[in-house]
Amino acid sequence: MNVSPLTMRRLKNFRANKRGYYAALVFSVLFLISVFAEFIANDKPIIVVFNGQIHFPVFEKISETYYGGEFETEADYKDPFVEDLITQKGFFVMPLIEYSYDTINYDLKVPSPSPPTFENLLGTDDQGRDVLARLIYGFRISVFFGLTLTILSSIIGIFIGGIQGFYGGKLDLFGQRFIEIWSGLPVLYLLIIISSFVEPSFWILLFIMLLFSWMSLEGVVRAEFLRARNFEYVKAAKALGVKNTKLMFKHVLPNAMVATLTLMPFILSGSIATLTSLDFLGFGLPPGSPSLGEMVAQGKANLQAPWLGLSAFITLSLQLSLLVFIGEAVRDAFDPRKVI
Repeated sequence: MNVSPLTMRRLKNFRANKRGYYAALVFSVLFLISVFAEFIANDKPIIVVFNGQIHFPVFEKISETYYGGEFETEADYKDPFVEDLITQKGFFVMPLIEYSYDTINYDLKVPSPSPPTFENLLGTDDQGRDVLARLIYGFRISVFFGLTLTILSSIIGIFIGGIQGFYGGKLDLFGQRFIEIWSGLPVLYLLIIISSFVEPSFWILLFIMLLFSWMSLEGVVRAEFLRARNFEYVKAAKALGVKNTKLMFKHVLPNAMVATLTLMPFILSGSIATLTSLDFLGFGLPPGSPSLGEMVAQGKANLQAPWLGLSAFITLSLQLSLLVFIGEAVRDAFDPRKVI
């Protein structure tokens, strides 16, 4: 694979920013852990060997009767009766954290929210659910939501901004007036109205936020296209009869992507902060979903349990700080003035 000298220079600039480089490594490790959350924090075994057959309960539902029990419902692997049935004819391996994000610990010795113990390393919330498991799953949801929103809004913003900046004139004029009106709409009020008759879900929230988030990149891309359309190579390509679509996306867009890519990590952190804020206010993901904002709200409602607020605050601040550091390193990587 041949790597261009420009790409090599950008990689060196990125690595030269030590804070951003190590932040990218730490964030990648944390995200990788959250991706495999079902194998780290779950109330189901990673693998079950029973009667010579290998099963993965994470991916399949196995009834209790299969192991010799009495109920047709899915087996409760934390039940001592089910554990004895399996160990008689095989074995099973549980994850490091034997609780999922919605698993309730009924064996607490103190009322919930309970303080940290060896069984629940960060304690439990006000419903007896493991805080560490909810943090891992909540980290994954927030990153997936932020990445999806950032990618989709970037595509829409780049497309609309590119058309406005390249053609200009009345198209640009009417487009800017529409954006001014559209950006003035109250997003929070719309969410409140929609949540009154539709239960907000991941995709509904994503769709509503996407209606407004694309404007964050539109202005930057529009300005870059307005600047680039007067360059000599663009005028020469037009004189040679190059089609506008090919000129826009093959010649002008790569120049505009430098400014766009430097903003993406900051847009990602803003998307995560928006989801957390909505969950904190109660207009975000459905109740029971693992959410950092919901955990912050629990910390606010249970001041006698500081581990709830501190756990959510540390996780959220670490997540956003890492993204900001990565954004600074990306900005340095695409800065043409930095030469190593």
